[in-house]
Amino acid sequence: MKPSETEAWRWLRQAEADLEVVRTLRAAGHYAAACFHSQQAAEKALKAVLYFKGSRVVLGHSVRELARQCAAYDPAFATLQSDGALLDQFYIPTRYPNGLPSPSVPSEVYTDVQADIAFQAAERVVRASRRFLESSGRIT
Repeated sequence: MKPSETEAWRWLRQAEADLEVVRTLRAAGHYAAACFHSQQAAEKALKAVLYFKGSRVVLGHSVRELARQCAAYDPAFATLQSDGALLDQFYIPTRYPNGLPSPSVPSEVYTDVQADIAFQAAERVVRASRRFLESSGRIT
């Protein structure tokens, strides 16, 4: 297996592990953290695709932008840009009080509905990334 493939599978395995973390956080009522980790799972899954295709360094955190870049290799990723735009909203304000209007605190304002929507979006991205890697090369 080429080093780029090995790196891709490392990133995808972590993305899938992050989805498991989201399940745990949702069940415990930690909705802001669940939203953030959903964003992280999707980001890592898309970076896996880009590493698989030979990128040596993948910078940036925008899921929408990463999905756009992945669409160059498979048009199916273009349909995930709206999921990416949704998930991008959870990158900063879910973690920092100054990302929300005062007196809001992230751990107190995010809801189970938002966490569920974020999880579903991330799950679609992770599934699409796994399908891409499986159809393009060896499975690890």
